[in-house]
Amino acid sequence: MFRSAVLALAAILPFALPGLSAQDAPAKPAGAALPADAVQPADAQPPAGPAETFVRVSQTDSGEPQGLDTAIVRFTGRPGTKHADAVVDLVGVVHIGQDDYYSKLKKRLAGYDVVLYELVAPDGTRIRPEDLQKRRSLLASMQTGMKDMLNLEYQLEKIDYMAKNFRHADMSPEEFSKDMQRRGDNFPKMIARMMGAGLAAQAKTGGSEFDILTALFSTDRAMMMKRAMATQLSDIEMATAGMDDENGDNTLIKGRNAKAFQVLEEVLKDGQKKVAVFYGAGHLNDMADRLRNDFDMTPVKTTWLQAWDLQSN
Repeated sequence: MFRSAVLALAAILPFALPGLSAQDAPAKPAGAALPADAVQPADAQPPAGPAETFVRVSQTDSGEPQGLDTAIVRFTGRPGTKHADAVVDLVGVVHIGQDDYYSKLKKRLAGYDVVLYELVAPDGTRIRPEDLQKRRSLLASMQTGMKDMLNLEYQLEKIDYMAKNFRHADMSPEEFSKDMQRRGDNFPKMIARMMGAGLAAQAKTGGSEFDILTALFSTDRAMMMKRAMATQLSDIEMATAGMDDENGDNTLIKGRNAKAFQVLEEVLKDGQKKVAVFYGAGHLNDMADRLRNDFDMTPVKTTWLQAWDLQSN
């Protein structure tokens, strides 16, 4: 019943390399239809924010699905504040996508002073190519399975996490576990909420198991599967909101974001002026709120990149 909802969520949820230990973590390094890859100035269209999403399904002029797109939203410090001369880009990503999507992301990420990236692993962990072969989590296996089914690529295999400007900015497994315990939460509860959120998003967008079943027997299977799942991924705000516990909190998004922004504060304090926060798109609504409220920063521009081409296999 909830298979398609879980598969859709797997494309945006975090990854971790199980088995990583402290010795795997080196010291922190220094220091209307809209086309995909379109830049939208703030005065032309409001940047993505709390009332919007960082993932969309763009359409052709005839109204057909064109692409699943992710946003890069630029924030600048308000005049007169301590971050007035800083630029922070929230770089949203889906964890499986087409090859040229990751090529464009790699090119953009190379232009930042620091790129803060997600990975539930010991502090300072860098993702080496050999780690991908040695260590596979259940979620990573789902994501790689989706990659093959949809004729897409896997983020961890396409992004250079050994780049000099990359810095780990996420919880360790111990911090993740302690934060859940602090709130009286656990993995079964979290997974149940995730599935419930996925089903709610699926119901709202009109997706169904029938769509997936129809796609499986289509001559354009990969394209039809991508279209069926893209509609669910495009409502990330609803899905992630459903992950909250009874107190409106969660470790998966908000707890990890808090840790990432501790690192962001350190980086900005060190004098870095152009920083990317490179995280799954499901994290970015909460991150945008933090930049506005805690860092006195304002969104000025949104750039869209096409992650999935919904016009071809």
